Amino acid sequence: MEASKSATLVEVLTRHRDTLLADWLNQHLSIALRRGLTTEAEMSDQFRKFLNIFSDTLATADTLDASRPEWEPVRAFLGDMSAHRARQGFTPAETATFVFSLKQPLYGRMREAFGDRPEELAEVSWMLNLLLDALGLYTTEVFQRSRDAIIARQQEELLELSTPVVQLWDGILALPLIGTLDSARTQVVMESLLEKIVETGAAISIIDITGVPTVDTLVAQHLLKTVAAARLMGADCIISGIRPQIAQTIVHLGVDLTNVITKSTLADAFIVALEKSGQSVSSRVG
Repeated sequence: MEASKSATLVEVLTRHRDTLLADWLNQHLSIALRRGLTTEAEMSDQFRKFLNIFSDTLATADTLDASRPEWEPVRAFLGDMSAHRARQGFTPAETATFVFSLKQPLYGRMREAFGDRPEELAEVSWMLNLLLDALGLYTTEVFQRSRDAIIARQQEELLELSTPVVQLWDGILALPLIGTLDSARTQVVMESLLEKIVETGAAISIIDITGVPTVDTLVAQHLLKTVAAARLMGADCIISGIRPQIAQTIVHLGVDLTNVITKSTLADAFIVALEKSGQSVSSRVG
């Protein structure tokens, strides 16, 4: 792009910065404020900072290619903004519109500056259109990565919450499992159980699968891995919650649980755990 055209664009942004900011910001305030996602002060500061960075970069860049190193400050700002909006609850479209909506007020000022040069206006407008499109698409890419990271972190937190290890008695732990037991959850289950064994010095752990809807070969393998890991830490395991249909399934699958104590209920497993630890519970009469 010729230096004169670049200088004209910088002049347009500098001279009309306040009106550009007002026109641009007004397009967003009604939506964002109505949804309670942010404040007017925060948005004004965000839009003003972008215009400053955009103008400074435009004044020094030799090209309007958003992928070039000189546009890194603009990309960095948009990356932080997109990640922040993902956490606030904005949509990808609302985030991209942050950039796209700058076209209309900017084009209006450019038409005044290039009024007597329609060919130059068309050329510069097209180049700016490509630049803002590229920057807008960049915000959606960062937004998606940020949202995926948020979802992954929430899933990890849910996994940890869904696998609580509780101490039933001195030296006896219980791990009630609810829902599907896949590879990712098995890892969390194993880590939670082993950490609790180390923390409490428990010698017996009860893994209750009453809340596990189905048991297939993979689930059985996950259970055996957890039992083996606990044994390596010095704790025996009892599996409770073995319903008739699950027992039949395990037999049909040929899964070998002969070295593992299994019980139909958590109460039965607890009694066995007490016996193995040399303890008992007696009822007080009177």
